[in-house]
Amino acid sequence: MNELSSPPPSQRPGANEPCWCGSGQKYKKCHREGDEAGARSAGPVFPPNTRVQPGRISPMRKVPASIPRPEYADTGTVSPPIRGEREIKTPEELVRMRRACRAAALVLREVGTHVRPGVTTDELDAVAHAAYIRLGGYPSTLNYHGYPKSLCTSVNEVICHGIPDDRALEDGDIVNLDITIFLNGMHGDCSATFPVGNISPQNAHLIKVTHEAMMVGIAQVKPGRPIRDIGRAIEQHAGRFNMGSVRAFCGHGIGARFHTTLQIPHYDDKNATTIMQAGMTFTVEPMITLGSWRHNEWDDGWTAVTTDGRNTAQFEHTLLVTDDGYEILTLAEDGAAP
Repeated sequence: MNELSSPPPSQRPGANEPCWCGSGQKYKKCHREGDEAGARSAGPVFPPNTRVQPGRISPMRKVPASIPRPEYADTGTVSPPIRGEREIKTPEELVRMRRACRAAALVLREVGTHVRPGVTTDELDAVAHAAYIRLGGYPSTLNYHGYPKSLCTSVNEVICHGIPDDRALEDGDIVNLDITIFLNGMHGDCSATFPVGNISPQNAHLIKVTHEAMMVGIAQVKPGRPIRDIGRAIEQHAGRFNMGSVRAFCGHGIGARFHTTLQIPHYDDKNATTIMQAGMTFTVEPMITLGSWRHNEWDDGWTAVTTDGRNTAQFEHTLLVTDDGYEILTLAEDGAAP
């Protein structure tokens, strides 16, 4: 029997989608490693109209020894999630979750005020890093599976996990700032996409629709309903504007662990049958694109970009499922979103 040929990068499935070979396994557990090895041997692949190129990354910033830190802070090794782990938070855990989430919102608000043409994403990382420490928290992303920075900065066609570097933001760019803090033994996670200077009407519309998509998804959160309802609402909203909803990356359960096994897809996934229960905490964080929802990954192992090089935006809140609906945890103390 002849070996199947790997499809070109633009036609490959997302990490959590079925593999192209028909095995029924997720792509990331089947052919992805071999496909990426082949791509690396040929050099990095960038869509022809991609604007963002990788820059120089400065050394990891230090966190004072007095700051409590998660298990992976020193080694970069994250213990695997436990299947069947408890997703319902106790009242005491929720007190600490609220503190961590409010702190994340404050950091996001502060870093957002520094977004302007000419500032580098590494400078934004320095602002975030100092803000975490001032609040007594640890930057959750720092050394998580070896990630080298204190936040993610995803510019233009970068979907998520962009690494801050010496690239200066340019007038007309859009940039997502993804903030997570570890405080009082809990993680709080939020993100928003900011305009850089004067942006095009198309980019402004993308940002608006993406925020709407997040809120439409959040509105589905209620005990007794399946997780699937969230992604279905998000995908339908994006589709009304001929925009794509990224499938390879999803929301997640969160608490004492940065990511639990609970996954929150942002498209209509028939397998997302988990029933929401009061006391669950998770993120809703859709990534909406002007074109294809498919992605490529840079050689750094983190930066995900759209296959067609078109722009993408993201917003994120951490949610608590309440007895009759939801509570947005990642709001500042004045109740305002970042």
